[in-house]
Amino acid sequence: MDDSKLINFNDKRKELIEEKRRNFERVIFENFLGAYTVLDKNGVIYPIKLIDISQEGCMIRLPWGQKDQAMEVGQELTLRFYFTKDSFVPAVCSVRYSREFIDRDGKDYLNYGLEFDRTMASYAAIKAFVDFLVKFAELSAHDRGDAKVYSL
Repeated sequence: MDDSKLINFNDKRKELIEEKRRNFERVIFENFLGAYTVLDKNGVIYPIKLIDISQEGCMIRLPWGQKDQAMEVGQELTLRFYFTKDSFVPAVCSVRYSREFIDRDGKDYLNYGLEFDRTMASYAAIKAFVDFLVKFAELSAHDRGDAKVYSL
């Protein structure tokens, strides 16, 4: 039997869970979770687009033209993850890399890879949120309308 044609079901399952997690993240980031960052000493708050998140860090996106908001590798900043209009979880991060990105709309953006400061007390909430995203992707099922709910 040719081993090159064998399918590793564990790897395939992990791949599907990761894809499901990323799709769920997109829905959360685009519809429910706001993220803002403080980029200067005067406390000016700029909106950003949150692209991805893990226990180690996250990726954010800024329009290319916002040069006044440009960040350098090693720079420390604070992100605010808003779960309601008035309340947020702060996260202290360090910039680990930046890359140019051209979106489907043809516009240029800068993607920044940020690493969380895991010594901050607020990191526990971020870790729990990421754990939820991973477990949701692993355990959730797609509603095909084939089940009835009789009581909640």
